[in-house]
Parts: sequence; C-alpha cells; structure tokens
Amino acid sequence: MTHINVLDPGASPLDYYGFELRRLREAAGLTQRQLGDIVNYTGSLVGQVETARKLPTPEFSERVDAALGTGGLLSRLVGLVMRSQLPAWFQQVAELEARAVKISTFQTHMVHGLLQTEAYVRAVLGSLDETDLDDRTAVRLARQRIFEKAMPPVLWAIISEAALCQEIGDTEVMRGQLAHLLSFESNPRINVQVLPFSTGAHAGLQGSFTLYRFEKDPSIVYTEGYGSGHPTANPDTVSDCSLRYDHLQAAALSLRDSADLIRRVMEERYGEQRDSGGDHVA
Repeated sequence: MTHINVLDPGASPLDYYGFELRRLREAAGLTQRQLGDIVNYTGSLVGQVETARKLPTPEFSERVDAALGTGGLLSRLVGLVMRSQLPAWFQQVAELEARAVKISTFQTHMVHGLLQTEAYVRAVLGSLDETDLDDRTAVRLARQRIFEKAMPPVLWAIISEAALCQEIGDTEVMRGQLAHLLSFESNPRINVQVLPFSTGAHAGLQGSFTLYRFEKDPSIVYTEGYGSGHPTANPDTVSDCSLRYDHLQAAALSLRDSADLIRRVMEERYGEQRDSGGDHVA
C-alpha cells in the first residue's frame, strides 16, 4: 500500500496529482473529510486520491479546483493522469488524438472509442475482464475531452454497417450508442458515415485504421492488433491509407443517409417492443 508520507510526486502523473491535492488541501487548512464535505465526496475518497490508490475524475478535479481556488490546476493535470493509465502501447495514440487537427477513422466492427457511450465502453472493456472496470471506463471516456478544447479536431468516422448490428452489451446499450451517434448530426466537426453491406468489396477489407493529421507534423497512420498498436509516418503507408480512405468515403452513405440508416437500425433492431396490451417485452 502506498502511504502518503512516502508518496513520490515524480513516480507517475497519478502520484504527482495526489501530492498536489494534499499540498493544496493542507494549504487551505482543511482535513480530508472537510474537503470531501465541500465537494460532495467522502473524505475516504479524497484520501485514496491523495495516496494514488484511486483515479481522480474530471468532475472531482473541477469541484476541488473551485473549492480550493487552484486556477484549474487539477483539471489540467487530470488529462495527463488519465492518459498515463492507458495501456502503455496505447499512450502514444492518445497523444496523437490530443495533438491532431483532423482524425479520419474507418472501423469494421465497432464504434470508435472517441464516440462510445459509457455503457458501450463498459460492455467492450468488460467482455473478457471486469477488473477495475470503473477506472478503465473512466480512462477511455477521458479521451473524449479533446472535443472540449477551444479548437477541437475534426473527426470523420466511417463505420461499417456491421458495427451497427453487432450487439455489444444489450439492446438498451445499443439504443443509447446509436442515439449518441445521431446526436452529432448538427455538429460539423464530428461526422459519421456508414459503409453499408450493399457496398460489397471495398478499400478497407484489410481492417480498421485511423489517420491523424497535424498542423505542421507529418500525418500518421494507426492500426491495431491484440494488445498492440502500430503507428507509422511512413510516407508510402500514409499515402496508401489516404487513398483507401478517399475510396471508403466515396462508397459510404452520405451523412444524411447514414443518419437515416442508423435511425432505422436503432428502431428496427434495438427498438422497444410491446405486447398486444402495450407493455414492454424488450
């Protein structure tokens, strides 16, 4: 167990966050319980965060920043903390997401992590291992904070119709996920296209991939395997995947037609069914 008296702020972003939280709380003359009462959390949770045994959330950070008048210090740190909790092989990708001005992704069987709902994330991450599921879910969702920046990246997501039909979680989880995709219809910076089954053979048959484009740096292509990620700035690979993406966009449904298909799948495949008396049966 990590003890607060020996907490090393240089050990990790999580340790540094805990060290700073303790320093700020003590400077304000508050006990853990008193701070917890102010921000509507338990004193025990405050202590666990201070000793790097519990991940802080963005909401926790914002409340403590307001209570202690930190100028937003903890809210700025929490993104780094969350990123450090990602699998080591994925941390570089999260940094790419944070720096990119445009993200273009093609997904064959699942909604991209930047567009996943909390329930969908839990179903995906918990499919094989439910250990620390709350924290792992929070860490994945934290990546979506890139859309809260003053100048968020433009995201263009092409998803196979198969991703709409693959029931991850249950019907309620899928209804919520598809409704979430539809919520971006009026957002010009987040665009969702569906590649329908009727397309047949297409340029993305080799699998999912994501293109990251930057203000000044070379573009990067990212592909993923089991427990490993493969980012590359190789010009030939970037050129090939850029061409493939252009063809996928041309083959995919328009934004409006994609939304119509998502809505139809949500209603027909995951809609609430009623019996003859009007009661819910699913």
